[in-house]
Amino acid sequence: MSPRSFLYPLAILATLGLVGLGIIVLTLALLYPKLPSLESMTDYRPKVPLRIFTADDQLIGEFGEERRAVLKIQAVPLRMRQAILAAEDDRFYQHGAVDYQGVMRALVANVFSASVKEGASTITMQVARNFFLSNERTYARKLSEVLLAYKIESSLSKDQILELYINQIYLGQRAYGFGAAAYVYYGGPLEQLNLAEMAMLAGLPKAPSRYNPVINPKRAALRQQYVLRRMHELKFISDSEYNEAIRHPGHVTPFHSGFLLKADYVAEMARQYMVQAYGDEVYNKGYKVVTTLLKADQEAAYRAVRQGVMDYDRRHGYRGPEDYAQLPVSGLSEEDLEDALADADVSDDLYPGVVVEASDREVRVYVKSTGMISVKGEGLAFVKASLSPKAPADQQIRRGAIIRVSHDDKGSWQITQYPGVEAALVSLDSHNGAIRALVGGFDFNQSKFNHVTQAYRQPGSSFKPFIYSAALEKGFTAATLVNDVPFAIDPAQNGGEAWEPHNYEDDYSGQIRLRVALAKSKNMVAIRVLQAITPAYAHDYITRFGFDPDKHPPYLSMALGSGLATPLQMAGAYAIFANGGFRVQPFFIDRVLDAHGSIVSQNRQVAAGEGAEQVIDPRNAFIMTSMMHDVIRMGTATRALSLGRQDLAGKTGTTNDHVDAWFTGFQPSLVAVAWMGFDKPASLGPRETGAQAALPIWMSYMERALRTIPESLQAVPPGISIRSIDPVTGKPDETGSDRITEYFYSEPARVN
Repeated sequence: MSPRSFLYPLAILATLGLVGLGIIVLTLALLYPKLPSLESMTDYRPKVPLRIFTADDQLIGEFGEERRAVLKIQAVPLRMRQAILAAEDDRFYQHGAVDYQGVMRALVANVFSASVKEGASTITMQVARNFFLSNERTYARKLSEVLLAYKIESSLSKDQILELYINQIYLGQRAYGFGAAAYVYYGGPLEQLNLAEMAMLAGLPKAPSRYNPVINPKRAALRQQYVLRRMHELKFISDSEYNEAIRHPGHVTPFHSGFLLKADYVAEMARQYMVQAYGDEVYNKGYKVVTTLLKADQEAAYRAVRQGVMDYDRRHGYRGPEDYAQLPVSGLSEEDLEDALADADVSDDLYPGVVVEASDREVRVYVKSTGMISVKGEGLAFVKASLSPKAPADQQIRRGAIIRVSHDDKGSWQITQYPGVEAALVSLDSHNGAIRALVGGFDFNQSKFNHVTQAYRQPGSSFKPFIYSAALEKGFTAATLVNDVPFAIDPAQNGGEAWEPHNYEDDYSGQIRLRVALAKSKNMVAIRVLQAITPAYAHDYITRFGFDPDKHPPYLSMALGSGLATPLQMAGAYAIFANGGFRVQPFFIDRVLDAHGSIVSQNRQVAAGEGAEQVIDPRNAFIMTSMMHDVIRMGTATRALSLGRQDLAGKTGTTNDHVDAWFTGFQPSLVAVAWMGFDKPASLGPRETGAQAALPIWMSYMERALRTIPESLQAVPPGISIRSIDPVTGKPDETGSDRITEYFYSEPARVN
């Protein structure tokens, strides 16, 4: 064979090679100028949602199309960055835009499979794809991705590229970026996550749905272990760190729980304010609203309301299943059971379930998103009557019954029910009006009606302190004797209606001091006091406390709280007693920041003694507070003595037929109001007074909220004299053996 016979094939191959190279060069020359501008990356402005925080930086709400928490690279923990590199591109800081070792590995795999099955995308290439390209698996798209990656690497530093990746990559559940994913899956900021949790997040970019730790926990765990193994192999973590992370993989937050801190009503209040103030653009401009809530206070308030409502509900017995589902007689599947529960939502610790089998000794229940459980023993005590075959058909627990289950104090399952009653609690700093906790109802997802701000209810006897305060300005004292006996009210004195009021349980004491009458909540005394000072005077006087006069008609029934007020109004009014007579406006937003952290607006609320208007005499506030101390020491709220503090004051409130139950109480620096009632006004039941239904909620909250607040008592203001009096006559008596002391004005009132 002649040498020429070898040259022809070589020449042909060389020609083909040159043609191919020319085509590639031409293709690159044509494609490169058409690549998109990098302006969207160099001037990165993602759609960042409106986010709501507590004063101590706990996320409580997020509103927008995409969940984001944009982070600077310096703010991303080292272990998080290492986990991402280990999972996605461990040679990121060594190679250029393309990792040729990875390309060769993927090329071999794809040639043998005769299709594009394995990629070799670097982090830079993923950034290019996420900003400009689709996820289509074609060679044309891959070539564009490579060219874009080179363009990006020529314009941005490695840290800038990694920062874009960390903030832009989709990680499931509408979460874009690792900052948002930390909140979505673990309920907290990225810096608070441990190594195992960071590894779990680092495993998500490959396939967010497939490796979702809630939907696919087993697959997610395998991916997490892979990331940890790669970190260990790359010497990012030590043997001990690796073993610890494998042993303690962490626990994700179930999606139905939402945010770890339950403050939905405040988050919604903030959302409404922001939309009204700044328009619909607030949903994607990255505004941050910092509220006045405190995490510990809000947690305590939420638990107190939930427990108070559930305790009330158990006192009034089981009403029966929520509904009944028709289950197949045979071939019952998990899909059938989930379908039966499709319209039943989880309410925190109240899980919906469908009964599969029931007897008086055991009930087998399929619990939504949990599976089959068995309830026995004490777990059936609450529903014992409904397990009887003699129970009414609409109350009987049988196969197909839709019920609720929860865990008891020991962690065992018990059958319970979704309550029908509502409750609310609000607390605020009496010095400046900052709201520290607000729970507007039992479950925001079931009812978005905010009972703290929207529910105008009769305050009942919790309104009496304002009548007594007015009386002090008209010459009454805490020692004034008033006759506690029943009498009929002339229609002319009560808006044209005849009225025969009475004391609770018809308990009358005859001549009684004003202080004792308030402590014992004597209705007849309050009415006689209002009669003496006139409803017209009291009607004007209560406006000092911020009440709307139109909602409190000037009749004698006003003495028993027949008007209308919201829990927030009551809290603001009682703050005046707590802070020495200053009116402070309740507020819940401290400041608003833009996406760059600059302050857009800040609350400039005036405080007591620092610009707030003084609306009642400080001596009046002091004497009324001392009288309300006795409500707890010897009156209708003595159970609050179990808190072990001497600085608590307040007043119970119960309306006619036990429709509304209140307790409004305070300590010099903190006011809290608890309310309970039905949305459609109805009796709470016999003996469901403010002391029985509302006070336990208030106590539960205050027990936690006051742990960091030292015990303190109001100082006696100037112009107060302390005298010995005869407890029977209420008159000064310096010689009697059984005399007691009382506070009096020593000079005329200062605030008219």
